[in-house]
Amino acid sequence: MFSKEEAKKLRHDFWIEFKEIYPRKWLLHYTNIKEVSLKFTFNNKIAEVALVADSDDALIQEYYFEKFWSLEKILKTEYFPNIIREADYYDEFRKHSSRVYIQLENVNIYNRKCWEEVQDFLYDNMSKMELFFYEYEDFIKD
Repeated sequence: MFSKEEAKKLRHDFWIEFKEIYPRKWLLHYTNIKEVSLKFTFNNKIAEVALVADSDDALIQEYYFEKFWSLEKILKTEYFPNIIREADYYDEFRKHSSRVYIQLENVNIYNRKCWEEVQDFLYDNMSKMELFFYEYEDFIKD
């Protein structure tokens, strides 16, 4: 078991190493759509790359989520055969969002032996998620 400080340092070290291996600026929350972002997640159980609709207005959030999912066939055939849809997602802070995401299970940010696999997973899938977003950005915005 790690102390809080050790756990924090390991998480920090992972993201620093990831940035050094893959030195590029990711799209993430710079989508030019206030309610839409791309997110990386890596914790003690899973790694994920997600396209997220997040708004205080439930109708706006649902609108963007439905836009994402209306492209399901394209998402599954051209980008992510195992894409997962989640209309009601609550993060660790109980913040509600809707998302489509790809996940890698049975990995742990506190186990350095997982890091290379997760770094490759995050890079490959975020690259694809960005490509998907750029390709369909106009459709998602309108």
